[in-house]
Amino acid sequence: MAGLTAAAVAAVAFLAYQASANAPESVASTHGSPPSVSASASAGPSAAPTPTADPLAVPAESGAGERVVYALEARRVWLVGEDDEAIRTFTVMPSTVSPPPGTYRVTSRSGTVQGSDGVPVEHVVRFANVDDVTVGFSAAQDGSMASPDPTTKTGGVRMKRADGDAVWTFATVGATVVVVP
Repeated sequence: MAGLTAAAVAAVAFLAYQASANAPESVASTHGSPPSVSASASAGPSAAPTPTADPLAVPAESGAGERVVYALEARRVWLVGEDDEAIRTFTVMPSTVSPPPGTYRVTSRSGTVQGSDGVPVEHVVRFANVDDVTVGFSAAQDGSMASPDPTTKTGGVRMKRADGDAVWTFATVGATVVVVP
């Protein structure tokens, strides 16, 4: 008798679990509260929720293949592998001079130099030239990512040192850099 009772309790518990797992979220979260009826509820099926775009996803308009993607408005860089999947993404501090959206190639690199703003930088990866200002990625040796002086023309897109290390390893001379709005 005890075995039958235990089996019946287990069956009821399993069916209750299945029912709550398959119930709409608004019903499943009531946990025993009677369902309420809204005056605005429609008799027809509800529309599926619109999936929200992943803000960290590689921008769709950024091309294909291995590349560095720099999104001006998002102030974000992606290192993208051959499979079009992000290997790494991180925020940056833009310079006062930005290249227009387009595809560029890494033209030169420097291990350590003095930035155009006077800050010692490392792992400089240059990819564009705008109005006689060279634009490239770099990391301040002191780890800072301060906003550049808006009265000077600078081209250093600053990032944290660990991110600068990653760009340095990933973006050799000739590598593709795609700038998106």
